Parts: sequence; structure tokens; C-alpha cells
Amino acid sequence: MGGQDSFAMSSALHLSFPPSASGVFHSRSITGVKVHPVALFAILDHFQRRDASQPRVIGTLVGTRSESEVEVRDCFAVPHGESEDPWQIHLDAEHHRRMLELHQRVRPEETVLGWYSTSPELNANSALIQDHYSRETAPHQAIHLTLNTNVADSTDGLGIRCYVSALLGASAKPENCMFLSLPTTLLTSEPEQTALNSLAAGPAQGVSDLDALDASLDQVKEKLDKVLAYVRRVISGEEEGDAAVGRFLSDTIGVVPAGLDGPALEKLFNSHLQDVFMVSYLSKVISAQTEVSTRLALLT
Repeated sequence: MGGQDSFAMSSALHLSFPPSASGVFHSRSITGVKVHPVALFAILDHFQRRDASQPRVIGTLVGTRSESEVEVRDCFAVPHGESEDPWQIHLDAEHHRRMLELHQRVRPEETVLGWYSTSPELNANSALIQDHYSRETAPHQAIHLTLNTNVADSTDGLGIRCYVSALLGASAKPENCMFLSLPTTLLTSEPEQTALNSLAAGPAQGVSDLDALDASLDQVKEKLDKVLAYVRRVISGEEEGDAAVGRFLSDTIGVVPAGLDGPALEKLFNSHLQDVFMVSYLSKVISAQTEVSTRLALLT
């Protein structure tokens, strides 16, 4: 069909390598994958906007690569359809090419790294899509990132896994492949890590900003109680102190203003909170202006 790559198969997924003719290197050539949170947020947004009949959505991963590591910086959705009986996948390759061209106008240093899926399951269709992206990334390996969107899963909520395909036999069929897991690292700052923790905790109904602040203060209080208990154990001789922990605590306490009474501390806190709200508002305005400017630049 026009604008799509169509693949079909009837055999099961075998433990075999993708064909050597595809030009991919040995699986040990990549030692790890680094993922930026912006890519995860884009994947989750794609999943939320999907057709309810779709069990999963897929898309293209873009970023940079070194000799042994890849860095996933962003991604974009690719329309697709699939069935299990028989195993069949329809991928809109023309949409992928158009989106990649637009993306590289803004970030020419980023290339295709592989693809993502919002399901931890690896099946025969996954092998076929992996073969397609292996041709897109040749002579480098294609990375497959899976994201578990079931945040209610207590053991693997928001679980992130990265794979490459590996070769075992002489069969050249694209569906004859297995996936090898790669070490995966999230490149998160403290605010981004807080947002990811909130996503992993599941949807919160009717939670206001003040409720969220109250929950954050409870977490801070809990951590302070742990630190205080540790300090008391060290002072009483129950536990040997760690010099590195002591220096960190000393530096942290040195940042906090000393000698302030309750009203003065409350006034300082409220002033700081207003500054935070102002910075947050300005950052949203700048972000919106940047997005509009970027889209206008693409049109011209």
C-alpha cells in the first residue's frame, strides 16, 4: 500500500541473529544507552493520544552515538498497524522519512538510533520492526526501547528497557532474531527525577498544588528524621561515622540561614516562593515563544 512498508510472516520468533548482510555490528559494540526524560514524556504523550483499539504505539528514536554508547535525546511517533494471526506489520515509512527530515532541520547532529514501543512484550512483529530499523541505522545497530505504561505495576511500573538484536545462526530471515538487553541510564536532573517519580506513582485525582507541596514537605521531614537518627547513632558511638557524609551535612547546613526566628523564616520562605512562581511563569512564556518561533521557521 502507498507510503507504507508491509511485512508478513507465519513462523514463530526464533533464537537467531539478524542477517549479517544488513551490516550491523556485533552486539557487544554497544555497552549502554542513555535516555533523556523528554523522550519518555513524548512516548507517554503518544500513548495517551492513541486509538483505543491499539495495544501499543511505536515510533523512531533520535539522538547521538559514540563508539560504545548511544544517547536518546528525542523521538517522534510513526503510525502503524499490526496483527497476530498471521503475524503482520504495516509501517508508515513515508511519515517516518518526513518527520526525520523536519527534525534534522532543527537538530542536524541527531540521527536515527532505533525505535520505541509502549509494551514490554517482544514478539514476532517486534523482530520485523527491528529488521526495518536495522536497515535505517546501518552500519550501526538499531536500539529497541520498551516502556511499560502500566504504572499500577508495582514491580515494573514505568519500566524502561533497551535491546539490540543478536545473531545465533546462519538463517537470513528477518524474523529469526532474539533481543539482548543493554544497560540503560536515565539522564535526569533533580526536577526531572521528581516528575518521573510522580508519573511512576500513578494518577492522582484532585490533588492541588498545596497538596503536592504538603506531600513534598512530608518527604523532606522523613529524610530529616533519618539524618537526625544517623547523627545521634554516630554521637552515641553506636555507628562509625562516615567523613564524606559529615562533610556533605556540614555543607548543607551552611547553606541554611542561621539564627532566624519563626516569623522571619516564614517571611523568607514566602518571598522565595513568589520568586519561584515568577520564574516558573516566565519559563513557560519563553518555552511557548520558542515553540512558536521554531514552527514558523519550519514553515519558511
